[in-house]
Amino acid sequence: MYRRSGTRLRLVLTATAVLAATAVVPTPALAETPVTDYAVTVDPAGQGPAIDDTMYGIFLEDINRAADGGLYAELVQNRSFEYSTTDNRSYTPLTSWAVEGSAEVVNDGGRLNGNNRNYARLTPGSVLTNSGYNTGLSLRAGETYDFSVWARADARTDLTVTLKDAAGALATARQKAVKGGWKQYRVSFTATRTTTGGRLAVASSGAVALDMVSLFPRDTYKHQSNGLRKDLAEKIAALRPGFLRFPGGCLVNTGSMEDYSEKSGYQRARSYQWKDTIGPVEQRPTNANFWGYNQSYGLGYYEYFRYAEDVGAMPLPVVPALVTGCGQNRAVVDDALLKRHIQDTLDLIEFANGAVTSPWGSKRAAMGHPKPFHLTHIEVGNEENLPREFFERFTQFRTAIEAEYPGVTVISNSGPDAAGATFDTAWKLNRDAGVAMVDEHYYNSPRWFLENNNRYDTYDRSGPDVFLGEYASRGNTFGNGLAEAAFMTGLERNADVVKLASYAPLLANEDYVQWQPNMIWFNNHSAWGSANYEVQKLFMNNVGDRVVPSRATATPSLAGPISGAVGLSTWATTAAYDDVRVTAADGTPLLNDDFSGEPSAWKHTGGGSWTVQDGQYTQTDIAAENTTVSAGDPGWHDYDLHVKATKKEGREGFLVAFGVKDTGNYYWWNLGGWGNTAHAVERADNGVKTTLLTKPGTIESGRAYDIDVKVRGRQVTLYLDGKEWDSFTDDKVAEPFRQVVTRDQKTGDLIVKVVNAQAAEARTRVDLGGARVASRARVTTLAAAPEAVNSETATPVTPVTTTLTGVSDTFTYTFPANSVTFLRIRER
Repeated sequence: MYRRSGTRLRLVLTATAVLAATAVVPTPALAETPVTDYAVTVDPAGQGPAIDDTMYGIFLEDINRAADGGLYAELVQNRSFEYSTTDNRSYTPLTSWAVEGSAEVVNDGGRLNGNNRNYARLTPGSVLTNSGYNTGLSLRAGETYDFSVWARADARTDLTVTLKDAAGALATARQKAVKGGWKQYRVSFTATRTTTGGRLAVASSGAVALDMVSLFPRDTYKHQSNGLRKDLAEKIAALRPGFLRFPGGCLVNTGSMEDYSEKSGYQRARSYQWKDTIGPVEQRPTNANFWGYNQSYGLGYYEYFRYAEDVGAMPLPVVPALVTGCGQNRAVVDDALLKRHIQDTLDLIEFANGAVTSPWGSKRAAMGHPKPFHLTHIEVGNEENLPREFFERFTQFRTAIEAEYPGVTVISNSGPDAAGATFDTAWKLNRDAGVAMVDEHYYNSPRWFLENNNRYDTYDRSGPDVFLGEYASRGNTFGNGLAEAAFMTGLERNADVVKLASYAPLLANEDYVQWQPNMIWFNNHSAWGSANYEVQKLFMNNVGDRVVPSRATATPSLAGPISGAVGLSTWATTAAYDDVRVTAADGTPLLNDDFSGEPSAWKHTGGGSWTVQDGQYTQTDIAAENTTVSAGDPGWHDYDLHVKATKKEGREGFLVAFGVKDTGNYYWWNLGGWGNTAHAVERADNGVKTTLLTKPGTIESGRAYDIDVKVRGRQVTLYLDGKEWDSFTDDKVAEPFRQVVTRDQKTGDLIVKVVNAQAAEARTRVDLGGARVASRARVTTLAAAPEAVNSETATPVTPVTTTLTGVSDTFTYTFPANSVTFLRIRER
């Protein structure tokens, strides 16, 4: 259906009315494939918002071994022997090393420097062998590899350095004579075979001390020293990012804020300190980060700035505000430490932009970059869930930065979710203070992204601007990519409000995964883009300069009332439930269980241990998470649910479910969630939860609570101890057909971007409003099954470029089922 001049018309098209394209995948016969009719109407004379060159960017956080063992090209793991059981219970100072003969790791006054405290001491005839990451060192025949080590020996000692794997030597062994105090020694190898299970062996003829044992491929990205892994860096560069947000994320603001010192030693999960990450690599400490592993800081602030410059991206660093996030929720109260961090931030700006004669600009110049990095934006904090405590500290950072560097935009944030009490409070504080830009983060279901294309349509155009710094639909299937693509059309339509956007996380080593989904996956020898990567690349390579006003018809909604069974659950908590009653809207009893007998009505679909005790249905496993039991009919709708609940002990409270379709699709009222700090309603769609409502709240142990849920149509009202807690109407439409049109001034193209996230083809009348256009257009299409996933060996989600002929100011095009299609149409 489409609308023109207020008259609704039915499009009746024959197969011959569909203009032919030189498509690789032929369009199935209409009789075999469902088709839905649409119209896209464009106003080429209209002026939509301008789109900044920095609209889409990337977010690089060291999560999933993204840096060491990933983007940072160093092949040796634990090169300075700094791993410790204090950081990770599975670590020792010889993690990733094997010893033949006798070797020990020592920490004494003979160390290389104060930041790298440990070093290895070998006895004569000993051999140290490093296995790197994943299955070993990835080495390619004919490629050159540069070895270096810092060594110290009282008497002349010969080091024999070898590359090998299980089949034998991979390169000619090299020898180096060592004598005297700490000094760096270097040799190079050319690999004779290709392997993914290589080893680096260092043998000593005498007593010797070793530190900073390193092996780099010569062929790094842009052939830079201390450089980046070429295939990963090039795959990121192919996105043409407009900005680079770094270095996090949770590792920035979560953990100890203190300095390293002789007194304190190493501290677990220490927040990121930028000054530790610059200067000579051997003087940079190893850090135990939030994600449970150590990072070498070889990839530091200088390398981040350099990479941003190399790919033409605006650098956007994030600094800690002394309020922890990511579930820790603690405000650090230390005025001296706060002042030091504020000064560190001012020094960072000077490091990036200062003259070579300035204290920190001279350090940048000494590292090889006398010209400034042109830092224009900096973010303070990340996902703080204590908005008032965060904002008090943020204000001090902002005041100091704007006083000394008025041209730098200081970015705030709105917490970890797309809605809720923290989000609302943070936005009010930011708006009232006239903050320039606010960073929003959310990870929700594909359904949420399809429902919220218009999220930014009603945002205040007078500010603050939005930086969507982290988002993803919690999966790497093409179905996830389709939902994200549909949402991105709304981001572009609102480019006057949404100034920056970046999918997250960016990188994941398949053998070290802390978080899913991720945009780019890799192992020690290969890298591949996910379906989400292909979507992001298509948008980022075809942004345009300005939005052209357009509108489209919608898909008829088939949504009915919220329906489903009911359920009970707990999360790391023991609790007892009683007097469960479900009553239809007309008063008909549907379920009545006082647990005076066996709980035969209840189906156990989660973990935990449920038993009837003293006339109550009790979950007794305090460690179990998501212990759901359910009862009733998935077809139930328009009903009242009553539950009496008592918390016994544990970290949280109750989970009372309704609208339960199956184990992956339901609603639940989460009372005392997030460490017993909040009450929320969450909706699960195919196992992915989205928060619909949230308020601060706690649940007391030993107290009986009356919980009531009233479901009417798609409206739900919730009562706690007889008082209305809140209500919501879940009536947003997950519209599968979305579009946006932009104009590329450089090429003269109108770019018509259409997402068809449904199993039916979208036969569409495209009306360009009388624009004079060329008769041929370039078409780029991503089309695959919704469950398709790219991998190292197969990439079913791959763009296909074709040519469309017969284009005019009005034409018809059939967009494939489950597809993202970009039409580049040249204006005359």
